[in-house]
Amino acid sequence: MEKHGDGDGLLHHHAIRVPPQGPVAATAIEEEGLEITSEPNVSLRQKAAEITATTMAAYRSKPFSFWALLFLSGGAMLTAFPASSLLSRLYYNSGGQSKWILSWSAVAGWPIPALLLLPYYLAGKASPTPPTAKLCLWYALLGLLSAADNLLYAWAYAYLPASTASLVAASSLAFSALFGRLIVKNRIGLAALNAIVVITAGVAIVALDSGSDRYPGVTRAQYALGFVLDVLASALHGLIFALSELVFAAHLGGGGGSNKVGSGSFHVVLEQQAAVSLCGFAFTSAGLAAFGEGFGAMAREAAGFSGGGKAAYGMVMAWSAVTFQVGVLGATGVVFLASTVLAGVLNAVRVPVTSVAAVVWFHDPMSGFKILSLVITVWGFGSYMVGQSSSSSTAAKETSRGSSRHARPELGS
Repeated sequence: MEKHGDGDGLLHHHAIRVPPQGPVAATAIEEEGLEITSEPNVSLRQKAAEITATTMAAYRSKPFSFWALLFLSGGAMLTAFPASSLLSRLYYNSGGQSKWILSWSAVAGWPIPALLLLPYYLAGKASPTPPTAKLCLWYALLGLLSAADNLLYAWAYAYLPASTASLVAASSLAFSALFGRLIVKNRIGLAALNAIVVITAGVAIVALDSGSDRYPGVTRAQYALGFVLDVLASALHGLIFALSELVFAAHLGGGGGSNKVGSGSFHVVLEQQAAVSLCGFAFTSAGLAAFGEGFGAMAREAAGFSGGGKAAYGMVMAWSAVTFQVGVLGATGVVFLASTVLAGVLNAVRVPVTSVAAVVWFHDPMSGFKILSLVITVWGFGSYMVGQSSSSSTAAKETSRGSSRHARPELGS
C-alpha cells in the first residue's frame, strides 16, 4: 500500500495487487486456462531425447513378437516387391509377351503360405479358422481383385520401364490412405496427408516427362495406356489393403494393430494369404485358358527365351511366383499388425530401391524429371516418418500432462 499526497494536504491510499508467486500462482494460472512454458526454446538434443523416449515407450507397449513380425513383414515388402517388379521387366526383355502368363506366375506360388501354416497346425499352436460362408465370399472377392490387379500391372510393365512403373506405383499410398479412411476409418494425420500430396506430386512429374524413356517399338499411345493402367493397379492395390484389414477386423479377430499379436494369432495372415492366392490362381488360370494364349504358349515362349532358353524361363517363372508371394505375405502382415496406411507407406518406400536397381541392371534412362520425382518420393516418406514421431511425442506429452493434473493434490489438503 502506498501513500500519495495531493495539493489539499490529504493522504490517499492506493492498493497495489501483487501477482502470486510459486506453486499457488501456477495453479491459479492453469485454472484460468493459461499455460506457462518455462523453456520456450527446446534444443535439438532435447527433441531427439523426447523422440527416443517416445519410441522406447511405444516399443515397450508391445511384446517382442509383435515387433519381430512387423520387422519381418516390412522387410519382406521392401525386398520381395522390388525383386518381383524387376523379374516382370526381365520377362519382357527376354522375349516374354503374354500378360496373362506373367500375372498367372504371380499367384502360382499360392502353396507357399499354405506350407508355412503346417508348423502351426502340427505343433498345436493354432487350429484352422472355421471357413464360414461369408469368409469364403470375402476370400473369393479378394482373389478376384488380386487377379485383376496382377493383370493390370502385367500390362503396365509391358509398356513402361521398371523405374517409371515403380515411380507411378508410388501413388498407391494415396489410395491406401483414402480407402483406409473410407472403409476401416484409419486416421489420416497431417504427416500422412503431407506425404500423400508430396508423393502424388512426384507421380505427376513423371507424367510430365512421359515419352522420354519409351522403349523402341512402344508407341506413345501404348506408353500412355501403361501409365493409366499402372495408376489403376495402384488404386486397386490400396483397395485390397483396406478390404484385407476389414476382413481381419470383422472375421479374424483383429487388425490394424488392435489384435492380440503373437505366434498363435499370426497364422490368420497365412490362412488369408493362402486362400486369397488360391482364388486368384483359379481366376487367372480360367482367364489364361479362355482369353489368353493358353498354357501351351508357355512352351513356345520358353523355347525362344533369351539368356538360357527353357531353364532361364523356368527360373524367371519360379522366382516371380516366390517373390510375389513373399511380398504380398509381408504386406498382409503389415496390414494385420499395423494399418493400411503403413502398408501403403512401405509400398511407396520400395520405389527408390526398384528405380535404382532398374537403372543398374536394365540401363533404364534416368532423366532429370525422374530423378526429381525420386527425390520427392523419398522426401515424402521421410516427412511422414518425422511427422509420425512428432505426433507420437505430442500425444505422449498430452497424456503425461493430463495424468499430472489429475494427480495434483487440492490446496489446503
